[in-house]
Amino acid sequence: MISPIPFVRNFDFEYGKPAALSPLIRRVVADNPGPFTFTGTGVYIIGTDEVAVIDPGPVNESHVAALDAALEGCRVTHVLVTHHHIDHSPGAKPLAEKHGCKVYGYGLQMRKPEGGEVRLEAGDDLGFMPDIEVRDGDIINGKDWTVRVLHTPGHTSNHVCYALEEEKTLFSGDHIMGWSTTVISPPDGDMGDYLKSLDHVKAQNFDKIWPTHGPCIEDPGPFVQAYIDHRRHREQQILNAVDTGLESIGDIVSALYQHVDKRLHPAAAHSVLAHIIHLVETGRLTSDGTPSLKSRYASA
Repeated sequence: MISPIPFVRNFDFEYGKPAALSPLIRRVVADNPGPFTFTGTGVYIIGTDEVAVIDPGPVNESHVAALDAALEGCRVTHVLVTHHHIDHSPGAKPLAEKHGCKVYGYGLQMRKPEGGEVRLEAGDDLGFMPDIEVRDGDIINGKDWTVRVLHTPGHTSNHVCYALEEEKTLFSGDHIMGWSTTVISPPDGDMGDYLKSLDHVKAQNFDKIWPTHGPCIEDPGPFVQAYIDHRRHREQQILNAVDTGLESIGDIVSALYQHVDKRLHPAAAHSVLAHIIHLVETGRLTSDGTPSLKSRYASA
């Protein structure tokens, strides 16, 4: 039996009030709590008087006013977006236009979500498009800060994290969260990409990870390894289930999630599908066609 992921779900914050987290980092938490946002979107302000803002979050009157107040006396030189979900990116363009700067991000998602799919996250910001497209390893310089881009596909194909070089700190968006595992929902979510991205982050040996939702991850190495172990364990559970004769995702979900509220089984089915696609791609399972929620599976 693997050790559980050491989630941290309690932390001190006040909606709309900027909190100083380090000499170069402040955070404003938006009042948009929910099943996919936890306590709300944590917007990070990097730098002192000339700053970058990471994931400005939703466009609502109270949050915009709180962010404006936190930025009073500052010049925003960069707006950085981790990915295109509506709890992260809608405020990027208005904020950049207000301060006369550019929006940075990876670009459009590579694979569009399918119509009618079960939504497993906050939803897509379909109008999002960065002014400047970034790629893995790009360096973005500010007056007193340096950010390095890590392309971390998995949650979405266009997800990136931002590393603050001066403090050996990663802003992980939704790639790694302190309070929960991350949603991987095909077709844009890709489990194979996600596992590679976790390895990529772990190899960086960051001192701290600040997710968009929830508290700081203070000991990233063991935490990220627990994330990886959790996914590998789930893969083995699926392989074992198929070995016992379970051929459909519905049957696999019923077996593996028998103690989980059945209302959550549709979401679990998408997570299992993401794993199965990866298992088929790596030759460990076979499918009677293109892997889907309705396909039948067998051991390779």
